[in-house]
Amino acid sequence: MTRQNLLYFIVFVLGLFPQISRATPYEIKQLSILSINSAITPATYDYISQHFRSIPVSSLIVIKINTPGGLVTTTKDIITEVSRSKRPFAVWITPEGASASSAGAIVASAAHFIFMSPGTNLGAATPVGLGEDIKENDGRSKAMNDLKALVRSLSFARGRPAAPFEEMIDKARSYTDQEALKAKIIDGVVNTQEELIKLLSSKEFKLEGTMRTLSLAPGLAATEHQPTLGQRILEVLANPSTAYILFLVGVALIYFEFQAPGGYVAGSVGVCLLILAAIAFQVLPLDWGSFGLIIIGICLLVLEVFITSYGLLSIAGVAAFVAGSLFLFHGDAGFISVKYSVIFSTLAGVVSAGLLIVWLLYKERKKVVTPSHFFLPQDATGQILTKSSNQVYQVKVKGEIWKAISEEDLAIGEQVSVVAVNAQELSIKIKKNF
Repeated sequence: MTRQNLLYFIVFVLGLFPQISRATPYEIKQLSILSINSAITPATYDYISQHFRSIPVSSLIVIKINTPGGLVTTTKDIITEVSRSKRPFAVWITPEGASASSAGAIVASAAHFIFMSPGTNLGAATPVGLGEDIKENDGRSKAMNDLKALVRSLSFARGRPAAPFEEMIDKARSYTDQEALKAKIIDGVVNTQEELIKLLSSKEFKLEGTMRTLSLAPGLAATEHQPTLGQRILEVLANPSTAYILFLVGVALIYFEFQAPGGYVAGSVGVCLLILAAIAFQVLPLDWGSFGLIIIGICLLVLEVFITSYGLLSIAGVAAFVAGSLFLFHGDAGFISVKYSVIFSTLAGVVSAGLLIVWLLYKERKKVVTPSHFFLPQDATGQILTKSSNQVYQVKVKGEIWKAISEEDLAIGEQVSVVAVNAQELSIKIKKNF
């Protein structure tokens, strides 16, 4: 090889180095904003997972966080879901005075970018039991070591120092925005969405082991995605304290049903409350629990036809049906899309039919002089089905078959009127209907 050719080769190789080291662009055409403003519960997981599956990959998801913490199992489910999406996302602890404590700090550690507003804090992630610290040494060590290994792994994957996140768990350490920036566990302190977009521009990150660079489209638009009605209701019911109360009341109602069987009202409501508690405790998956509520609601509406509950079974059935529908279907953004107009129009039809039946019964009741005779066939008309000796008949009146006595001879199939009712002997006195 001549000296000139060698020179060309060296220039060619040196020219390749910038291309080799340059990160691959990751184009972003829209900013999608999600918000966590309460405890992290199964409702939060349903909200996050729904949008991570439905929002296009060309959108960068920014999760605004202001939470005191939540369930560890739910937190791990959220981290698994966002990791499965194979897309970058950012966490923004905002507004001023907000915090990402406990489970919120662990969710933040999974983000590719973390930002904080001035006057916010991040940390205090030591695991606790329901309202108190974990007492058992073995159980406490197991929970803490598990979470510390999780944040170490996430910090390594995101290129952050792991020690500050471990101190959040081990020593309940909490960082202000400036302390977090100094410790290099966040990517910046921002006041506005415009500042956030500016800091995100050309930001490098690692995705599936490959270095990428955010390439934001000019005039990037932002869209906020609010929780659905069902998710907001579930957010209230899935609070650990509320869920525990639902569990206790459900057990008490089922116990009462066993002690005084026959009404089915207490037992049915108790089963619905236990399903809600099971969803909140993540013992039962949300989809299966919602489907169970819908089935129970339909069963209660059917039982109302056969059991006298004065509308209590219908009310419980409608409530269970609506709650299950709201939890299971997510409007236009869900995997199975049923619009709220369909759900509420179905509910309106059921309620209207129930009110119509109540009105008809009330109208019939006003015709009865003695209220206690409302369900007796007084002055009703019927048809003779069978005839036996001594002018004793079987008569079908209002869909019921009664033993009837008449002073005149009547033929089978003849139309008759009820002139008297013996409630003690369950018999009626009839005459020919002219």
